[in-house]
Amino acid sequence: MSSGLVIAWLVHLYTASGAVIAFLAVFFIEQAKFQEAFWLMSLAVVVDATDGTLARAARVKELIVSFDGDRLEDIVDYLNYVLVPSLFLIRADLLPQGDALWLAALPLVASAYGFCQKEAKTSDHFFLGFPSYWNIVAFYFFAMQTPRWFNAFLIIIFSALVFVPFKYVYPSRSMVLRGLTVSLGTVWAVMVLTIIYQLPEPTPFLVFASLLFPAYYLGLSFWLEKRRQ
Repeated sequence: MSSGLVIAWLVHLYTASGAVIAFLAVFFIEQAKFQEAFWLMSLAVVVDATDGTLARAARVKELIVSFDGDRLEDIVDYLNYVLVPSLFLIRADLLPQGDALWLAALPLVASAYGFCQKEAKTSDHFFLGFPSYWNIVAFYFFAMQTPRWFNAFLIIIFSALVFVPFKYVYPSRSMVLRGLTVSLGTVWAVMVLTIIYQLPEPTPFLVFASLLFPAYYLGLSFWLEKRRQ
């Protein structure tokens, strides 16, 4: 086996490690170790953000034609961005108690549909329909301790938006304002990690300041969608 082929398989193993991260996150959530779970969810984002670059550099698709790395990535992403945060919503008591189960199930069903769309990631590098950012949703619900009724309302809205054919920016690949988006995203990531470190009582100003990047992200997505019309 050539060194290039070994490296290609190691990249797939790197992607697959996200499934182990998801399993460990579930383990900590079940023990109510929510800070540890967020560290693992953050690690899963790092793996997801870097494995594509590594795969292209290692020419994985050229060297291993019999293995579908995109399918592997979708499985791992569904675990980390949908299943894990949905469980977190229940165990962290972030939803109305009488309705917690069906509310937490909404992202599972909606994102299962979203992941299976052939154009879930468009050819011009956008997400079609609300992306499965349920880890971010759960993070802000927990960090801000928003009211359960408010959380329920947003879960319903975001789940419905999965089915709306609206294009959302793919931060690391969309070419419009890519440098600015990546730079702001990096600053936001540092802020999020700081907030996780401060849990369970993060600095309120830092939490609210960190919302500027999600607001920028949504604003950019809406601006680009409006420009295409």
